Amino acid sequence: MNFPSGIEWRISDAPVPYEVALAEMEARAAAIADGDAPELVWLLEHPPLYTAGTSARIEDLLEPDRFPVFKAGRGGQYTYHGPGQRVAYVLLNLKNRKPDVRAYVQDLERWIIATLARFNVTGELREGRVGVWVRRPEKGAEAEDKIGAIGVRIRRWVTFHGISLNVDPDLDHFSGIVPCGISRYGVTSLVDLGQLVSMAEVDMALKATFNEVFPVPALIA
Repeated sequence: MNFPSGIEWRISDAPVPYEVALAEMEARAAAIADGDAPELVWLLEHPPLYTAGTSARIEDLLEPDRFPVFKAGRGGQYTYHGPGQRVAYVLLNLKNRKPDVRAYVQDLERWIIATLARFNVTGELREGRVGVWVRRPEKGAEAEDKIGAIGVRIRRWVTFHGISLNVDPDLDHFSGIVPCGISRYGVTSLVDLGQLVSMAEVDMALKATFNEVFPVPALIA
């Protein structure tokens, strides 16, 4: 059975251990590929931790004993997850959409940017720098900080992992790594930018903008 028109949205109120989330994503991705479950967008937070993508360099793990470190299996390098950061795990069947990995990553970027726009924050992309960035002119003419990260994995054309958006995390927690291998720039959050929004408001914006970027696919027999 296919579920091309029904996406399940799940919100976890309590922080989800990383290994639990990984196991759940693996199982759900397999079920989606087999046609046994609908697509899923899972909104959650994790306890403080670092994850290592497939391109992570050990020298970018500056404080290996600060938080637990997990091998994520996604693309990318080191990143931080923790309270105050909204993680969205996106499990879509690209066979029913557009089987194009580059286009999918670009759509995730557009989703973050559209969500930020709901809070009058201008997110931008930079060549050679993964993620979504905001200008910080108060720090200098060319100063920019990262506010959203992307890391994906695709198996049998089903996506998993996804995005993270900094709402109000402890920004000092990022100092234990070189985030995504980029040391020249900092990190920021919606609250750091003066947008005193709640996680529930961010969730509403993520859901409202999702279909703008990921329209419901045509029914496939």
